[in-house]
Amino acid sequence: MTNHLSRRGALRLGVAAAGGLGGAWALGGCSSSSAADRAPMQFWNNYSPQSQGDPNIVAQSDWFLDATARWADAGERPVQMVYIPGYTDPTNTRITTAFASGDGPDLFLISPGDFLRYYNGGVLTDLTPYMDQAAIDDYYPEALATRTVDGKVYGLPMEQEPLAVFYDIPSFEEAGLSEGDLPQTWDEMLEIGRRLTGGQRAGLVFDTTPSYYQNFTFYPWVWQGGGDVIDPESQEAIFDSEAAVQALAMYGEAVRSGASPRTLPAGGDMVGAFTNGYAAMWHTGIWQVEAMRQNAPDHPYGVFPMPTPPGGEPTTVLGGWAFVVNSQGVDPDAAARFTVELMGSMSQESIDAAVQWNGVAKGNMPARRSVTEAIGNTGSFEDPILQQFRDEITPTGRGEPRYPPVVYKAVSNAIQKTMLAGADAQQQAEIAQSAIESYLETYEGGSLI
Repeated sequence: MTNHLSRRGALRLGVAAAGGLGGAWALGGCSSSSAADRAPMQFWNNYSPQSQGDPNIVAQSDWFLDATARWADAGERPVQMVYIPGYTDPTNTRITTAFASGDGPDLFLISPGDFLRYYNGGVLTDLTPYMDQAAIDDYYPEALATRTVDGKVYGLPMEQEPLAVFYDIPSFEEAGLSEGDLPQTWDEMLEIGRRLTGGQRAGLVFDTTPSYYQNFTFYPWVWQGGGDVIDPESQEAIFDSEAAVQALAMYGEAVRSGASPRTLPAGGDMVGAFTNGYAAMWHTGIWQVEAMRQNAPDHPYGVFPMPTPPGGEPTTVLGGWAFVVNSQGVDPDAAARFTVELMGSMSQESIDAAVQWNGVAKGNMPARRSVTEAIGNTGSFEDPILQQFRDEITPTGRGEPRYPPVVYKAVSNAIQKTMLAGADAQQQAEIAQSAIESYLETYEGGSLI
C-alpha cells in the first residue's frame, strides 16, 4: 500500500510544484488583500476532518483542505471546511433545517437525488456566467444534465460513480466456481447467490436501508427492462410498467429465496465482509476499488457488470457528488468563483485538481473529458478493475435521477415492502404510481430527469 501511494504521490507533488491552483486564482476574480480578513465561507461536506482513521477519508480530506488553502493563499475569502456527521443519512436534517432558518452553508455537496429539493427552493446559484462554454462542453452530458435546468448550470459534478457487482474470489473458489461462472442474467445471479449463502456468509448483498442511496442502486434494474419511474420526455409517471414490477419482484425473490440477507453484513462494510467471509457478492459502486486497495490490498476480488433480465439491456447508474453554491450565502460571488475555478475551468490547474481527485484520492470515473484524457497519461487507472469500469461498465451508464422527496419516498416504500415485507410487486408498483401521479398534478419546478 505504501509503495502504491508513493508511486501516485508524484502526480500530487507535481501539481504543488507547479504552483497548484493558487496561481490561477491570484490572477482571476476579485481577490484583494482584505479578502482573507473577512468571515470565512462555510463548505459543508462529508470528507473532512483529517483525523478520520480511514486512509481513504484522509486522502480525500487532504484534497479539499489543500484546495481551500491555495484559495486563501491567493488572497481570496477563506473557505472553512465543516464536517457533517451522517451527511448521507436520510434522517439527518441538519442541512435542510439550516436552510429553513436562513442559515444554510455557503457551499455544500449534493447528489442528484437532492438537487431539486434545493433548486426548487431557490437557493442554488447559477454558475453559468462564471464558466466558459468550452468548460461546459467538456463535461460528459450524463454527468452535467442532472445539475442543469433550462441550459443553466447549478452544480459542478466531481466524478461519476458507476455500479457493478463485486465478488469475493475465495468464496467463489470454495464453492467450485470460477470466472466462467459469473452470472449474466438475473436468474443466474440469484441461483449463485443461493449457492454461496451459508453459515455466516451472505451470497448476494443488495442495499436494504431505505434511503436515496438504496433507490439509486435500484433504478438500473428498472432501466434494464426498458422501464422508468418518470418518463424523461413526457414527465409522466410510468412506475407501474412491467419493467418496474419485475425489478421489485427480483428484489423480493432475492430475500425470500435466501440469496440475499435482510440486513447488511459487517455493518455495510464490503471490505470487512469480504476479508472476514461474510459476503460473496455485493452490488455497489466503483468507490470500493480504492477502499479495497487501501484496506485489503492483497485480498483477491473481482467485478462483473450488473446482470440483465430476459431481453434486457446492460445498464448501470452513474452517481457522484457535485459542488453547489448557496445564492443566499455570505458571498455567493466568491463561492461561485471558488467552485468554478476548482471544478469547472479549462485551466491546467483545474484539470490537474480533478485528476488528483478521480485518479489519486478517490479512484472514480471523471465527469469531464479532459480529465479522462489526462488520467489516461498518468497510469493511475492501470488497475485492471478500474479499466473494466472505464471500458466496459461506465459506457452503459445513465445519470442518477433527481427526483424530489415525494417521488423518492413512493419508490422507497415499494422497494421496502416488496423486498423485506413480502408484499406483491405489482400492487406496490401501482401504489407508488398513484402517489407519484397525485404529486405531479400540482408539481411546479425543474424537470424530473
